[in-house]
Amino acid sequence: MEQEKYAIIDIGSNTIRLVIYTRDKSGRFSESENVKAVARLRNYLTDDLTLSEEGITVLIDTLKSFQEVTRHHQLEAIKCVATAAVRQAENQETIIQRVGEETDFTMRILSEYEEAHYGYLAVVNSMSYKEGITVDIGGGSTELTLFEGRELIHFHSFPFGALSLKKQFIEGDTPKKSELKALREFIESQFLSLDWIEGKNLPLIGIGGSARNLAQIHQEQIDYPLSGVHQYTMKRKDVEETNKWLGSMDFDELQRVEGLSRDRADIIIPAVEVFNCLMELIDAELFALSRKGLRDGVFYEEMTKDFEMPVFPNVIEESFYDLAIDYDINLTHAIHVTNSALMIVRELVDEGFLELSESDHRWVRLGSSMYNLGSYIDSESSNQHTFYLLANRTIDGLLHKERIIVALLASYKNKNLFKRNAALYEDWYTEEELDKFNIMGAVIKFAYSLNATKRDIVKDIQIESKKEELVFSIQCREDWKPEQYQVEKQKKHLEKLLKKTITVDFHE
Repeated sequence: MEQEKYAIIDIGSNTIRLVIYTRDKSGRFSESENVKAVARLRNYLTDDLTLSEEGITVLIDTLKSFQEVTRHHQLEAIKCVATAAVRQAENQETIIQRVGEETDFTMRILSEYEEAHYGYLAVVNSMSYKEGITVDIGGGSTELTLFEGRELIHFHSFPFGALSLKKQFIEGDTPKKSELKALREFIESQFLSLDWIEGKNLPLIGIGGSARNLAQIHQEQIDYPLSGVHQYTMKRKDVEETNKWLGSMDFDELQRVEGLSRDRADIIIPAVEVFNCLMELIDAELFALSRKGLRDGVFYEEMTKDFEMPVFPNVIEESFYDLAIDYDINLTHAIHVTNSALMIVRELVDEGFLELSESDHRWVRLGSSMYNLGSYIDSESSNQHTFYLLANRTIDGLLHKERIIVALLASYKNKNLFKRNAALYEDWYTEEELDKFNIMGAVIKFAYSLNATKRDIVKDIQIESKKEELVFSIQCREDWKPEQYQVEKQKKHLEKLLKKTITVDFHE
């Protein structure tokens, strides 16, 4: 059966990229091909802002190479968009005409607003932040947006990017002290022209290749234990220290930095200076990386064109629905396990055995809904597979630290396995938090055993605390003997953690 495919060509000032999306079995499109060419079109803009014949040739040749790929995949739904390098060119009409005549593509030049808006769309549809400031530094422009309540409030596009800053302020491959001083003063004066960023104390969300490289460099520096950079966070001092470290190197050293693409070695310092300056002005304590950017924003707009708003109502719910489809999770069963787990934690809180925040209740819901997901691969070792899959898969809307919590709960088997899984991440959480997650995981395992036959028989759960005993009163719709057998096997995990004998009383 032929798969539905859709493609976007993003003609940037530094790179040109072709991304192909394929509809998966959940019904949503996911990235299946990603082809990149470092064209550096911004360097072909002359002093009178004309894209030179050499630059147009580079563009056409790159598009022709992409054309071979799109023809191979028999793609018809292709969006081809261009940003600052072409937008700033005085001969943009000639460029559009040449592209139309010499390639299969019809090129559309994005306005400053469109470029900023697509970056904003990518962030709010793939991250859980309700408010923040986004920065997308390309080769020839830098877009900032401010969003509150997940709505775009302000945007601005500056006519400078990492390539143009390098060209304007830095003569060699790396900056001298005087060049760096001039660069910083220029960046600061430009950002201070906006009256809506200073002192906002919001997270700064970085979009694009330079932001991604910054995150990758930091991950390599600290031997980060997880894969993936989407939703990776750094503190302000981390950005400052990485900026100083990069600035202390000569060009040969920069080219060998792990996590830094060789084609960005000469422009990474101007880009990180932009992030560093913005964090100071905003008074941002957190830098978060969005791997989703302009292309994804264009894609989200296309995919939500029949919606009233091009913003998903709940990013995490969308992500977990996709997980459920991908791993053939029985949604009715998952909902029932979740309801039972929430009833049990509610009773344990009332009896004084647990103190849970609103976030903790969310982790119980998410961990329950994904419990035993790894049985999709192998039922005998489903716990290990569950932890690995959830810990290492990007889940839009969940920060890395939150992803590990859900992985620990959804993969819970016993206290020892929990400790082994948590070992690499122990310094991410307090001892009290880990103890609490341990109990929450044991509750989810207990709740899962209450629906062992997937008949959804549990109606209500009450807990009464007696001297050395906890009495679980389980009200059922029909015969409970198979569930009773499983519960008697599994209750020992909760008994050890709560330091109480558990008696389970089933009744209609």
